[in-house]
Amino acid sequence: MTRPRFGLSCALSTPFTDTGAIDSARLVAHARLCRREGCGTVTLFGTTGEGFSIGPKERHGVYDAFRAAGFDAPAELGAGIMAASVEEAAAQARQALDAGCRHLLLAPPFYIKGVGDDGLFAWHSAFIHALGADCRGVILYNLPSQTAVTLSHALVGRLKAAFPGVVIGVKDSSGSWPYTERLLAEHGDLAIMIGDERHLARAVRLGGEGSICGLANSHAHLLKPMIEAGEENPAINALVEAVVSYPVLPSVKALVADKRGDTTWLAVRAPLVGLTEAQHGELLARCRDVAGL
Repeated sequence: MTRPRFGLSCALSTPFTDTGAIDSARLVAHARLCRREGCGTVTLFGTTGEGFSIGPKERHGVYDAFRAAGFDAPAELGAGIMAASVEEAAAQARQALDAGCRHLLLAPPFYIKGVGDDGLFAWHSAFIHALGADCRGVILYNLPSQTAVTLSHALVGRLKAAFPGVVIGVKDSSGSWPYTERLLAEHGDLAIMIGDERHLARAVRLGGEGSICGLANSHAHLLKPMIEAGEENPAINALVEAVVSYPVLPSVKALVADKRGDTTWLAVRAPLVGLTEAQHGELLARCRDVAGL
């Protein structure tokens, strides 16, 4: 492998003010803490960051805030790209590339269901061609629970063959170990990142390069040894089981709010709604029992 190993990237949660605006100062401070706690990079505007609800003007403001704070974008930042149209996806990507982001976590087109490999290949190809020679660091995002699109192993092979050096990896958030295992076996020349932390250590032992994940917002210190040495940690499995028992994105924010001692983090953006008081208490009790915050 000639490129650096990917490692751990926090899929950053996004804090909102009481008016619903992005709280860039809190976001930057949180990113710094995540880096100190074990994350090699942070990824803005992913699923955990509610990137599906964040438009171009807001994205531009966040990039400006990270630049002003002295973040080294080529070394520390990546960005989620989430749009159904090639034009909008390419516009998001151009913003990220202009800001110096090192990787683009590219969600597939999600509006039309049941599209086959030929259509998905055409969409991804059009996206890459729209960016031209500037396109780099594309990580294909397999997240069928949200997009209703599964990236087949054959499609991954077609895209990496068509765009060598541009398509650099896959983030697999399928939660299906057979899918992950085959991905590692057939496409180990790419950086394979695991979104379901329960499969992380096993995947690393088979050549996986790390993770872009939401639990790194609160437990990067537990995830880092799993990525560095493939060490199993039962506490991580228990934490994930707790989080997925409730609405996931508000649950991750509840863990961040408790860890940082800052209830501002509980705010989510529509169409999401926060946890109920009962859910919030139950979640924190379960997580403290297994790992603490």
